[in-house]
Amino acid sequence: MKFRMFPGLPLAAMASFALCTAVTAAAADPAAPAAPTAAATPAPRAHATHGATLDRVVAVINDGVVLESELNEQVAEITLRLRSQNVALPEASVLREQVLERLVLEEVQEQHAERAGIVVSDEQVNAALQDIAVRNKVSFDQLPEKLAGEGLVYADYRKNLRREIQRQMLRTRDVVQRINISPRELDQYIERQKNTATANNEYNLAHILIAVAQDASPTQLAAAKKKAEDVADRAAKGEPFNQLAVTYSDSQTALEGGALGWLKGPSLPTFLADVVPRMKPGQVSEILQTGSGFHLVRLNEVRSATTTQIIKQTHLRHILLKTSEVEDDATVQQKLTTMRAQFLAGTAEFAVLAKASSADPGSAIEGGDLGWTSLESFVPEFTHHADALKDNEISEPFKTQFGWHIVQMLGRRDFDNTATAEREQAYAQLRESRVDEATEIWLQQLRDEAYVELRL
Repeated sequence: MKFRMFPGLPLAAMASFALCTAVTAAAADPAAPAAPTAAATPAPRAHATHGATLDRVVAVINDGVVLESELNEQVAEITLRLRSQNVALPEASVLREQVLERLVLEEVQEQHAERAGIVVSDEQVNAALQDIAVRNKVSFDQLPEKLAGEGLVYADYRKNLRREIQRQMLRTRDVVQRINISPRELDQYIERQKNTATANNEYNLAHILIAVAQDASPTQLAAAKKKAEDVADRAAKGEPFNQLAVTYSDSQTALEGGALGWLKGPSLPTFLADVVPRMKPGQVSEILQTGSGFHLVRLNEVRSATTTQIIKQTHLRHILLKTSEVEDDATVQQKLTTMRAQFLAGTAEFAVLAKASSADPGSAIEGGDLGWTSLESFVPEFTHHADALKDNEISEPFKTQFGWHIVQMLGRRDFDNTATAEREQAYAQLRESRVDEATEIWLQQLRDEAYVELRL
């Protein structure tokens, strides 16, 4: 249900959880952020066509297949992970069915993405791998060796991650981007949250979904409800909730023991917003029915969330020059060196030359002024050189992906960003509260519309 990055996981587990959206910088804007985002989804798998020649087909999905070798590989990986988390395993046949269903859903999404023309660039994959390397405290160049030490082939890892990003892009297009929130809705939401206890709390949750198709017959609906009641009864008698999730849940978090992780009160899915705050840690909810089926949720922990956000900002201005067929790196660098010398000697004004010469149209009109902003919003090379400056100091010329720069530090401050951050967070939380249910319904629709033949 929730797509989220889990920092600190070993690299093998990161293959299951790490995601990244496209990283795009404005053509001539050094302030353009490198903004990868990551998220947690089922483990990426090799495509069916890469199986062994004599592999047995265990599922046919439209014009694609899932091979037994893929299924066995995923079962082994998930079994190892569940054991490491001390989650009791269901019967082998049940686990295989759950894993196969996940592989079927992945294949359905990949086919849908390919038909939609969704293509993942090498830059997007590299950004995701860079994020994984940082989280595992290794350099990008060391990543293949680190993966090999964990029994993973870098080329396969990269292909799997590319497919995982593709599926996330599809979900973003078909689910997230279709959830619209008006300014009035946002204002009303913020006002409602001001005086509620849930606004200042975070909840660690686990979840079980017994799915119901959109066109389910009364008989199918009754059967699903009976199954949910049986699972609820077993949970009430003390059976581990995570084991029940692995065995019975139809949610995308089933093979993680139903774990949703920590959710802020305002981020709770709509159907849980009034239920979870009234629960006590360790308690399992009553059966809840929504458009996607029947739900059970377990509250693991509650904690208070801090709201004040003080961020460090810098006030910078810069001049950007680019190379051309006429002016190479050495020429451009020398021009900036000359300008810097003029500024230091007092024979030229920074703002005047920035307006006349800078190739950054966004800041040139302001005399090179980039305003007050966080250093993290710039590309790494720019951040490195700017952060080393003292007040009013001007850097030596340096190069980034945008060209050659000189930058001046005008000042630093601690800024209370709470109001802006709260509004941004409120928007994300309101949208997030609607995404979960919409995602489950969307996946069920994709599954229902596909031709699927299981051959276990």
